[in-house]
Amino acid sequence: MTRLLQNSNKDTVMSKLEELIQKYCPDGVEYRPLGEVCDIHKGVQFNKSDMADEGTYPVMNGGINPSGYVEVFNESENTITISQGGASAGYVNFLNSKFWLGAHCYAVRPGNTVMNRYLYHFIKGNEITLQQCQYGAGIPALAKSTITSLEIPTPPLPVQEEIVRILDTFTELQAELQAELQAELQKRLQQYNYYRDNLLSFEGREDVEWKKLGDVMTIQRGASPRPIQNFLTDDENGVPWIKIGDVSPQSKYISSTKERVTKEGASKSRYLKKGSFILSNSMSFGRPYILEIDGCIHDGWISMCDFQKSLNPDFLYHVLRSNTVQSYWVSKANSGGAVANLNSDIVRDTLIPIPSFKEQQKVVDVLDRFNALTSDLSQGLPAEIEKRRQQYEFYRDKLLTFKRKEA
Repeated sequence: MTRLLQNSNKDTVMSKLEELIQKYCPDGVEYRPLGEVCDIHKGVQFNKSDMADEGTYPVMNGGINPSGYVEVFNESENTITISQGGASAGYVNFLNSKFWLGAHCYAVRPGNTVMNRYLYHFIKGNEITLQQCQYGAGIPALAKSTITSLEIPTPPLPVQEEIVRILDTFTELQAELQAELQAELQKRLQQYNYYRDNLLSFEGREDVEWKKLGDVMTIQRGASPRPIQNFLTDDENGVPWIKIGDVSPQSKYISSTKERVTKEGASKSRYLKKGSFILSNSMSFGRPYILEIDGCIHDGWISMCDFQKSLNPDFLYHVLRSNTVQSYWVSKANSGGAVANLNSDIVRDTLIPIPSFKEQQKVVDVLDRFNALTSDLSQGLPAEIEKRRQQYEFYRDKLLTFKRKEA
């Protein structure tokens, strides 16, 4: 596929289109309500109990993703859908394969005057407008009249074809770029995991001591004042209250929080100093984070402190992320019942290698370089994709704006 548009400027992209506009519609184009140029209809409800987690045809309803899968369909491929009910009401999608259209989703099919993909790009460009038109105090919904009243410019088909060619190329380039970057990220992650596990394998080394985590640090479960709502504060002098929502999968540090507690609340919870480690015992299971702030943790966290006499913090971080430790925690946490729970005793009993500080630093130097490459790519991936998305939206808005033809 050509990459012409990746480095093209506005004049290159627009030149052919402007020639077509001058040829077919120099005096402007007619704007018509969507209800006049396409068919808009809802589907038929499919019971959730009759759906499967996997199957041939997705069931599209009020959400962004399929509600489930079935072995029958009521809509053909290449269909535009708009979510009708729920928090995602107004979300616009394009289904490439056959599917089942539910009762909380609209299907949109064009008439003879508009191309299917042209119609899709136009409606997708109005997605935010549709979402802002949700109504209902309980479950939000989108009225059909809101869609039918949208006015779409209807230039001659050759003009539409060129617009579709340009916008579809941007869409394909964005998908291709995302796939390439994801593949590169996965490659870097595999390299990091390989070198980490090899560098941290000290089996048979007589000069490396193995100790339980509980023997070289203080490990405790977090604590929460009850009810927490009574201790939350907007005072900037309050103590940071650390929650799962404050962590980033791309970072090993926690440097800020969304909420704070009063000093009284801090005294009733587990207060930690900067440099301490915390682990989630449920969500983000076993993922270590290093505090860059003083703060309090609730009982969904496990704290790890006072290890500096034996361990370099960065070395400890890599050890805790290793497959050896993570696999051990998963096996122990799952052995106690249906719900996995990483408790303080499991963490205390975990054996880890403790080489000299000099060797710990050597390991850190190597692994940090791999980790930096992975993190840079993780942060660069969304930024690059966002850049392409903005580029697509710029041209979409530009290409779908026409001088209105005088009546």
